[in-house]
Amino acid sequence: MPLLQFDLIQGRSADEVKTLLNVAHEAVLTAFKVPERDRYQIVHENPAHFMVFQDTGLGFERSNKLVVVRVFTSPRSEEQKTLFMKILAEAFAEKCGIEVRDLFISFVTNSKGDWSFGFGEAQYLTGTL
Repeated sequence: MPLLQFDLIQGRSADEVKTLLNVAHEAVLTAFKVPERDRYQIVHENPAHFMVFQDTGLGFERSNKLVVVRVFTSPRSEEQKTLFMKILAEAFAEKCGIEVRDLFISFVTNSKGDWSFGFGEAQYLTGTL
């Protein structure tokens, strides 16, 4: 955990998506110090007209390489969250050719009891994890 959901505008190749997911996982490992196999990612591809993401008055335009990332996680420190944002933006720019203005990140925080990794069991509550 965390669970990352990505919304992308249609048109990326399978290799581009695979690279994007690998880069995002590296950012999770670095910022949140989770185990290597703590990897949960979902990609949604959308027609461009289904995604409207403006700039909240910050004065920039986004391109069709827009990536929206929702991070579902138990509470993380502000330091961890800002580190994740910085690492992800830099890595997407360097390894995926995604401009930093084309990355939108939102955190959705929940508690340990909100997670079941299988078997209908809340592993954090039962002590399995």
